[in-house]
Amino acid sequence: MRLLPKSTFSQTIVLIGLLLFVNQVVSYLSIAHYFISPSYNQINTLVSNQVATLFVSDITTFSQSEKRRLFERTGIRFHDEVSAMHAGLSEATYYAFMAQSVSEKLGTDTEVRIKTGSDYMIWIRPSPTSDIWISIPLVGIGEEELSPLTMYFIVIGGLSVLGGWLFVRRLNKPLQALQRAAKEVGRGQFPEALPLEGSTEIISVTTAFNHMSSNIKQLESDRILMTAGISHDLRTPLTRIRLASEMLPDDQEWIKQGIEHDIEDMNEIINQFIDYARQDQQEQFEMININELIEELVMAHNIEDTHRIKLCLQEVPPIRLRVIGIKRVLENLIENAFRYGSQNIEVMTHFEPKTVSVFCGVRDYGKGIEDTQIEKLFNPFVQGDKARGTQGSGLGLAITKRIIESHGGQMAFYNHKNGGLVAGFSLKLHYKPYRMK
Repeated sequence: MRLLPKSTFSQTIVLIGLLLFVNQVVSYLSIAHYFISPSYNQINTLVSNQVATLFVSDITTFSQSEKRRLFERTGIRFHDEVSAMHAGLSEATYYAFMAQSVSEKLGTDTEVRIKTGSDYMIWIRPSPTSDIWISIPLVGIGEEELSPLTMYFIVIGGLSVLGGWLFVRRLNKPLQALQRAAKEVGRGQFPEALPLEGSTEIISVTTAFNHMSSNIKQLESDRILMTAGISHDLRTPLTRIRLASEMLPDDQEWIKQGIEHDIEDMNEIINQFIDYARQDQQEQFEMININELIEELVMAHNIEDTHRIKLCLQEVPPIRLRVIGIKRVLENLIENAFRYGSQNIEVMTHFEPKTVSVFCGVRDYGKGIEDTQIEKLFNPFVQGDKARGTQGSGLGLAITKRIIESHGGQMAFYNHKNGGLVAGFSLKLHYKPYRMK
């Protein structure tokens, strides 16, 4: 499993996040080294000087009035162990780095504790054997004073991420539109020209894509027009040949029937050429349950005594499709199963939760086909069973594939494990069904 994202959008966001994180760490270390550390050293020096000044004289000889006067002027108090605990010493935390700094300046082992909060207080015991605690208030220094720095990093980080997200989103939006349009062109649909948005490179790619889409659309129109022209030009002499065959004498009836049979085959081939070029793109999509279409088609086929179709239809959700196009696909698959497989076939449907798609397959009980030949079945002018003659043009499955791909689906042919060939297709749902049994 790859941890790194694959999309450009995600990769850019991760890159911006990493750069921002490095920037924040460097900024924090720089501020701590050049601003916070000197400030704490200065505080340690001031505290040490105050304590040293107090110990120039013997503080044990101070009277209560002198201590009160000192408190009123400086806020400094002297406590014994009990009164210190009542005054907040129990809530203070020992700070080793500060105790070490003060001890070095006083030249004695000094204990330093700090009470944070609304009343920021430094507690100092001059020596381990002393019962005296000195409380020195520091106004304007507290944990809450560090919050602006923290807020600065949060705001700068948030604005940086937001700015990067907006930038990448603006860059990614035309790429997503280009992706959707490319998929539509691949299905034989031609969207309107995409708007020229984004960076210079994106605009250049979009312009090239618009030209390509317009040229492919023109080629498709020319191909349909050419096919229609060829069919018209061919049907005119075919009609004359049919009329000429009607004038043959009765003793040449076999020649007449042969000519008419060939003319019907040629008309069928011409119709397949037209269908292959046209793809029925004009038909509108409808929400319909494919099981209903299958039951309608099978009812007509089961009238014949020689053909039998077994239905194995599971519950499937409605899906957007072109009814006429899908009917043509089903007819082609059923006809091929009877022609190249067996007289008894099976039509199955089921819902595939993992791919959120509906699968429809037609299984025959024939000898199947080699796996290496399956892909070639969808090429134009290729027939699935060359041993059965040359009837038809070999365009049936090519047309079927194009119709399914125009729906955003995929063809699926495979040999059944119990014999025979399964020829089917899967159509992806454009929504997630609420619940399937």
